[in-house]
Amino acid sequence: MLGEKELKQKKFGAIMAVAAGSWSKPRMVILEHNPKGSEKTVALVGKGVTFDSGGINLKPSAGMEEMKLDMSGAAAVAATLITAAKLKFGFRVIGILPIVENMPSGNASRPGDIIKTYDGKTVEIGNTDAEGRLILIDAISYGIKKYKPQTLIDMATLTGACVVALGEKIAGIFSSDEKLAEDIILSGQKTHERCWRLPLTEEYKELFKSDFADLNNVGSTRYGGAITAALFLSEFVKDTRWAHIDIAGPAYAKKESAYCGAGGTGFGVRLLCDLLDKL
Repeated sequence: MLGEKELKQKKFGAIMAVAAGSWSKPRMVILEHNPKGSEKTVALVGKGVTFDSGGINLKPSAGMEEMKLDMSGAAAVAATLITAAKLKFGFRVIGILPIVENMPSGNASRPGDIIKTYDGKTVEIGNTDAEGRLILIDAISYGIKKYKPQTLIDMATLTGACVVALGEKIAGIFSSDEKLAEDIILSGQKTHERCWRLPLTEEYKELFKSDFADLNNVGSTRYGGAITAALFLSEFVKDTRWAHIDIAGPAYAKKESAYCGAGGTGFGVRLLCDLLDKL
């Protein structure tokens, strides 16, 4: 585990920027399933915002009590690593969990701030409520540099736009790798954790250009927000085989159903465990 001191020393600028407004200090939790003789490495990255107020760009009060769900990606990755160890998968699986709380205070990052990421790229904060992608890019960059995985998958309650597009029962999939995207969808069908592939439209990269930094963390239009968020992440994956799973809709159930009780659904655990068998 990397604590606040180590994160600062190793220049995790994006994670530190999101955590700056909270008394709760940031952490990077690393889980490893590392069987002997393994020649393959799969990295799983999960968004771990323990509470998301929106920061200085404060969210509306209606529904804010549900923002404890914003760590669902990290929880799903942690549960997947525990399961992978119990099932004794024959290859290396790494779980990377950036954990922060996004709060407003006199120390909080502000709209317009420029930060330097672990990767070295600079990002202008256009909106402090687009914090998940910031902690993910530092975790993704770290995972690729340290572990050199053949495949990296991130899972996050990333955008309300994905919920608008697909509703509360279906996750959005983004990947430039056809086989990986297909395998995720098939695992979703098998485990009833349904996914739908959305495009990574290159032209939309123009939307998060900045006059002051390499990138802006939000697009210049409110349309296509799930796509621009995924494209923002793609700027940090280099040549690694990668997929992004936006679970903002199905990660949390407001009411009890035949599927599960109210609250966190655990969406993604069965999906990832089935998928690991295919990778």
